[in-house]
Amino acid sequence: MAQKVQKAIFPVAGLGTRFLPATKSIPKEIMTLVDRPLIQYAIDEARDAGIDEFIFVTARGKTSLEDYFDNAPDLENRLKQDGKDKLLDALIQTNMDSGAIAYIRQKEALGLGHAVWCARRLVANQPVAVILTDDIIQTDGKSGLAQMIEAHNEVGGNIVAAMEVEGPAISSYGVIDPESQNGSIIKAKGLVEKPDAKDAPSNFAVIGRYILEPEIFTVLEGAKKGAGGEIQLTDAIDHLARTKGNVHGYCFKGTRYDCGSKSGYLEATIAHGLLNPELRDELTAYIKKIAAEI
Repeated sequence: MAQKVQKAIFPVAGLGTRFLPATKSIPKEIMTLVDRPLIQYAIDEARDAGIDEFIFVTARGKTSLEDYFDNAPDLENRLKQDGKDKLLDALIQTNMDSGAIAYIRQKEALGLGHAVWCARRLVANQPVAVILTDDIIQTDGKSGLAQMIEAHNEVGGNIVAAMEVEGPAISSYGVIDPESQNGSIIKAKGLVEKPDAKDAPSNFAVIGRYILEPEIFTVLEGAKKGAGGEIQLTDAIDHLARTKGNVHGYCFKGTRYDCGSKSGYLEATIAHGLLNPELRDELTAYIKKIAAEI
């Protein structure tokens, strides 16, 4: 049986330049999707999957991200005094137990692979999840990461989240070079980072969820810069697929929203707004009104 996944890495050192000027003063991960910041969705997904240790790879200017997970006793007491129990419960969900969360600085923007490598000493010799907060996965049941952990328990090794992408858009992703497929699990013989659409080995794109064995840190230790002049996590996973044969893609059940783009962020806002009972009717009426006027 595969070793239990108990830790997750959250690479949150990026500058969020696509959302400037908003991200001039606040980290992108704190931007709200309806009534919760993006980082809270990632934390909730990890908790649903049984993760109980959280490692944030941050950078200069991210102190408000750290403050978000701290206790706010004055605010909690005020809500308690005012009898606002529902808001108090929601607020308490953002608190993290002492010792459950750790922060590591990525001092140079050298890419996702380097960000993951920065957390190596806190992971030690065990598998670890990696969650990119730009990707929000909406499901009707188990979270995307919980589904992946079930797959990891079945096949072990390294697991990447996969979804089918058609047409030229595939060139924006890491892409699985498949060897075989059994239901939702794809055995990968390799991965390719952002290939030209005509050269893509499949339409299975890798999105921001990973379960990685500790051997990934050894590969990243000696990694060279790849696409975009950065140390690419995809290249390191590709190396393991080709040398160890222990990489699988998992086609999760759910809908993924790319909150790293403005259009994806708006789509996610509308989708999650429609899921909120307090907003659904009013938002639906407004959408119908706007659609009729177009």
